[in-house]
Amino acid sequence: MGPLDLLTAMLPYLTCQIYFASAWTANNFLMTGPKAFLTYAGSVQMGAQSGIHECKHQFAWDKWNCPESTLQLSTLSSLRSATRETSFMHAISAAGVMHTLTKNCSMGDFDNCGCDDSRIGQTGGKGWIWGGCSDNAAFGEKISKQFVDALEDGHDYRAAVNLHNNEAGRLAIKATMRKACKCHGVSGSCSIQTCWMQLADFREVGNYLKIKYAQAKKMETDKKPLRAANSADNRGAIAIRGIPRTELIYLEDSPNYCIKNQSMGYMGTEGRECVKGGKRIPEKERKSCRKLCHDCGLKVVEKRIQVVSSCNCKFHWCCTVKCDKCTQVVTKYYCARRDAGKSSHNKTKRKHRRAHSRR
Repeated sequence: MGPLDLLTAMLPYLTCQIYFASAWTANNFLMTGPKAFLTYAGSVQMGAQSGIHECKHQFAWDKWNCPESTLQLSTLSSLRSATRETSFMHAISAAGVMHTLTKNCSMGDFDNCGCDDSRIGQTGGKGWIWGGCSDNAAFGEKISKQFVDALEDGHDYRAAVNLHNNEAGRLAIKATMRKACKCHGVSGSCSIQTCWMQLADFREVGNYLKIKYAQAKKMETDKKPLRAANSADNRGAIAIRGIPRTELIYLEDSPNYCIKNQSMGYMGTEGRECVKGGKRIPEKERKSCRKLCHDCGLKVVEKRIQVVSSCNCKFHWCCTVKCDKCTQVVTKYYCARRDAGKSSHNKTKRKHRRAHSRR
């Protein structure tokens, strides 16, 4: 089977799994070679999905709450826009791919990659030296660029903005990495330490990028702040003037996410769950009914729902855990149209009138 045959066989799988695949071409595929492509494709898929999951967490109580899956992401025309929200999606997706590739590299999943040993033995500071197994962020960054940035085939402002946000996502991985150390010396005296750099939990990366999202800057194209220097040979260059590479940028104002627009992938807030409770719950959840329902002209309806969960779990030697199934009735709150009840009542009245007229 030749490279193009292999590409043809892989396309349905990739299109369903990662949104990057919809733009993947034979030339991009052959740049890294079929063996390399297959080696990293699984990690790219997992990384893209982790980006979606983290996006859903970060925007759980916002009017826009991200695509449901990478499958939905691959078909959304909204990604052709350049709003504040798509800037976050580009960043968190690129970050997810880099994070997963870097982590899998350190775990020994790839034959051609391992720990970053470039500084081992060097003095890092007073009382410590570089050692251990630093996560190889440079490897994750390189492969992430090959898979993600190569898909941006435009040469306009929007392409430049997308590439900038991809880079900001990857820089978020580096910015959140932390130094870990181990003590050495007689009787644990810690006279010297060896230290290494390790990835932060991806939740920390998501928190970091959510702050960047709130601080994102709108670019005015008529003021020429951008220079469309995007090209296949110069993917690493950021074609933005005067904006740090770590910051998210966008071109277009966000639409009204209260209103459903299925073709653009905006589901609206009707039917969204919100939270009512006391001061013990986080502020964003506590204000969610006002933000998702009232601010969008909707009312809050209360529903009592049966929830089945595991309970009375016991450990049995050896080695299983057996649980009972317990049913609990919980109260949940949802956004609904203010005229929903009236509409249902009017339909009932019309049915009664029609029945009466037939007599």
